Parts: sequence; C-alpha cells; structure tokens
Amino acid sequence: MDADLAETLPARIHGVGTSQIGMVADRGRHDPEVIKLWIGEGDLPTPPFIVEAAHRAMLAGETRYTYSRGLPALHQALSDYHRRHWKVEVAPERFAITAGGMNAIMQTCQALLEPGDEVIIPAPGWPNLAEAVRVAGGVPVPVAYQQAEGGRFTLALQDILAAVTPQTRILVVNSPSNPTGWVMPLAEMEALRDAARERGLWILSDEVYNHFTYGNAIAPSFLQVTTPTDRLIVTNTFSKNWAMTGWRAGWVTYPEGLAATFSKLGQYNTTSIPTFIQHAAVAALEQGDAFIRTMVGRCVESRAILVEGLSRIRGVTVFPPEGAFYLMVWVDTGETSLDLAFRLLREAKVGVAPGTAFGPQGEGFLRICFAISPELAREAVARLARVLSKPV
Repeated sequence: MDADLAETLPARIHGVGTSQIGMVADRGRHDPEVIKLWIGEGDLPTPPFIVEAAHRAMLAGETRYTYSRGLPALHQALSDYHRRHWKVEVAPERFAITAGGMNAIMQTCQALLEPGDEVIIPAPGWPNLAEAVRVAGGVPVPVAYQQAEGGRFTLALQDILAAVTPQTRILVVNSPSNPTGWVMPLAEMEALRDAARERGLWILSDEVYNHFTYGNAIAPSFLQVTTPTDRLIVTNTFSKNWAMTGWRAGWVTYPEGLAATFSKLGQYNTTSIPTFIQHAAVAALEQGDAFIRTMVGRCVESRAILVEGLSRIRGVTVFPPEGAFYLMVWVDTGETSLDLAFRLLREAKVGVAPGTAFGPQGEGFLRICFAISPELAREAVARLARVLSKPV
C-alpha cells in the first residue's frame, strides 16, 4: 500500500535522491567506537557564550512568535559582520533569517524557479543543492570540476557558460566548495558576474565556508563585486563557524526590493525560527570571531595530519583543499565508493562519505571531514592506513 501511494506523488518528488551519507551514517551513528568523519560537522560543542545567550533570552520570555524575516537586531548584527570581514555595506533589510543554510537554499529556489528552469551546479557538489532544485520543480545541470596538476580541483568559467541554455535560470557557486575545497578567486567572480549580467541570469552563491581557507585571507564574497540590485542571492548558516549545526539558524542575503518576498517565504516555510535562537545568533556574530579562529586553527593542523598520513598509503591520492574542511581522497581498490565506505566503517571503525554522495562525478573518491582535533585526526589516519594497506 505504501509503495502504491508513493507512485501517486508528483514526479519532482520521485526524482529526489536518497542521501548516501545518511546510508553510511545510519549503520554506525550510535556506535561509540566509530570516528565519525562523514558529515559536515566539527567535534567542538557550541561555545558557552552562545548557549548562555539563548538561556537568558528564554528566561526573559523570548519564546514567542516574531518577525518572519527575523529580528531587527540580528539583521543589524549581520550587516556589521559583513562590514567587519569583507568591508562591504549590506543594508540590514537585505537579510532574512532561515532554518539553517538548507532552508536558505530552499527559499531561494522557491523564489526564483519556474517548473523546468535549469540550474547549473558544479559537480561533484553538496547533494542538497541539486535536490532542493528538484523539489522546487527545477532541473539541476552538473558542470564538472577539473583536476589540475598539484592535486587540486579547478572550475573553468568557460565550462560553466558552455552549459547555459535558454532554460537556464541560476548559476550556482559554492566557494569554498563542499566537497572539493575549490575557492573561486575574486577576478573570476567578477567575470562570472559580468556574464550573468549580460545573460540576465541569477547567481546563487553558497558561502558557508568563507572563513575556512588555508592561505593568508578568508575567501572572497560575491557581495564584494556586486551592487545591491544585481541578481545575486547569498546563502549562509551559523552551523559551521560557531558549531551550531543543531540550532538550525541561517540567513539569506538578497537584492534590494525582495524583503517582502522573503518575509512571505519565511512565513509560509517556518513562520520564523525560535526567537531565543536568534538572540544566540546575535551573540555568535558579535562575540564569536575568536572562536572562528580557533576552529580554523584546528582545521589547519588536522588537514596537514590527514594529507601527510593518507598520502603515504599506496593506491591513495589526496587532493589538498584550498578551503572548507573536507578532504577528497581517491582510493584505487576496485570497489565502488559506497562499498568502500561501508567496508571502512566495518573494518576501520571510521565513517567517511562516499564520493558518489556528491554525484556520479565523485565515483572513486571518499570525502573526509577534518573539522576535528589533531589527536582524532592521527587516530583516523592510523585506522585507515591499517585497512587500506591490506590487499582487498
């Protein structure tokens, strides 16, 4: 009966894929012996000053409905945050608060897509982007990263533009990228901006990992090279920078004139996220820069441990990321990446994400999250080396 009912659902829902990350995680989620590196989540708890801000807000009665677009104080804190880190002026009325980065992307798709509109997405890419497009009735169009000398990924502007058709509506950029670690240079952002303007296309820029870079500066933002009236939407989340994955708080930055649109979308998606969580988000923005530096510093060290250690294993090729906190690793065992992820879970007690979780372009790869302590990174390398060094 359940299968028959499922057949009656809309085609766009039938096309939504099952998360392979979830498939692996569900087999070891409650095993305390597993080192869990499959999901985009650090191992630090939410900082106490954020938790305490939420607690104070609850005790003060901040537990009722509020503006669907979010608290004005949070809009102002976001404006100040962007001025501080990217030297850009973004008016407070250009922000809407969402239930995490995923809801930010979903609301963007709801706002921009008509059925059949095409959305160009770099691949391999975070699967939720493509699935949000499908749920909204759009058509995801993958454009493959290239692998450059020196073991890194690149994305050519000409490859993006070659995929544009009369049905194209949105160009997606995720920089720093999940899972490849690619970072789009500012000059390429300017070139893509110009191409989008010429063609009347929207840019959806997912900038969740801006602070997680392994050079001398944070990653650039499209807000640095656009005007308030450009067809640009930037999505972001409190999850990564401030260890708030379970709080489900994010934001959208949209062009002038769309505040009423995103107010309505917020109303009919979630009404609003909890008021006390928004007060915690204000604390994160105003007091959390030092915590971000701590997170990035740990990632720098753990990244180096994993890159060096895994590079020594025969049959393993490591692609050191420029940004984000994931390592893409090519493993030549003859298995599918999903089968290998299951085997590493069983034999090494290490949970990793199969490359095909990010599209068919990820076959042969594993994605490993290194937002962990250096000690845990060393243990993960030792366990993986013991298993991958043995013949299959």
